[in-house]
Amino acid sequence: MKKNLLIGIDLGGTNIAAGLVSESGEVLGKVSIPTSSERGSESIIEGLSEACEVLQKEAGFDRADLKAIGIGVPGMMDPDTGIVIFCPNIPIENVDLTARLKEQWGVPVFVNNDANCAALAEAHVGSAKDTSNAICITLGTGVGGGIIIDNKIYSGFNGAAGEVGHLLVQLDGRQCGCGRKGCWETYASATGLIKTTREYMQEHPETAMWELVGNDLEKVSGRTAFDAMRKGDEGGKAVVDIYIKHLAAGVIDLINIFQPEVLCVGGGISNEGDTLLNPLQKLVDEARYTRGVPQTTIKRALLGNDAGIVGAAMLGA
Repeated sequence: MKKNLLIGIDLGGTNIAAGLVSESGEVLGKVSIPTSSERGSESIIEGLSEACEVLQKEAGFDRADLKAIGIGVPGMMDPDTGIVIFCPNIPIENVDLTARLKEQWGVPVFVNNDANCAALAEAHVGSAKDTSNAICITLGTGVGGGIIIDNKIYSGFNGAAGEVGHLLVQLDGRQCGCGRKGCWETYASATGLIKTTREYMQEHPETAMWELVGNDLEKVSGRTAFDAMRKGDEGGKAVVDIYIKHLAAGVIDLINIFQPEVLCVGGGISNEGDTLLNPLQKLVDEARYTRGVPQTTIKRALLGNDAGIVGAAMLGA
């Protein structure tokens, strides 16, 4: 077994995923246990410890070879103290997630936002490898984002930077969970795409998307419009075009502000590959501010579900 091993933990609302990771970013073993977040913060802290113990049993490494543990959390935290300030979907508030692991394992324990961890992973070993400045966005239930500047996570002065999903792209637009109206994630997330698809279907009973979902709006997914487009349905194409325009609006803003070498796109919708990225790149090329200088490359994120684990581990590399 290798020396200087790292444990990366991706704390989710449903599962705690832990992985044994080398300093080069290679995943050597993975486990997952239920979060059981309904039982409160103490149960979550116990779950983090249990995940590490199960991982050691499964992967068979020596504790003496462990260098550090990193935790990716879906919320706001103080990276310097390890205290999680607030998680919107997990009942932990002003809780130190690191103390027990430090005591049990005798190694440094780091914590950061899960989207930041995903970006760090892509910058180390993924689609933004060998760059110094990158942004990674994740298109899921919301739109997550992580910003890498000079090879480091940019967290702002208070640890809360990178909430790219809350860029405003439509004044007085859709209601967002953050309290504002018109946030980017209400249009560019998978949830936003589903809403756009349903709205279009209700206005266009002739679209083939109805047949794809068995005339049941509840069965609409982030794939429905793309699948319909591939079957030649004009309605599906119209929804995809609308979605990519919404996606481009925020991507262009991020590029204009940060000028990253690479902007990588992850999350379930990124599985559409070139069908998504080629028209996105075209819209970005047409509208971005910069001319006559090297331009940001848009790439699909490479690490998938491993991004959170690898990035959390890289906090201690």
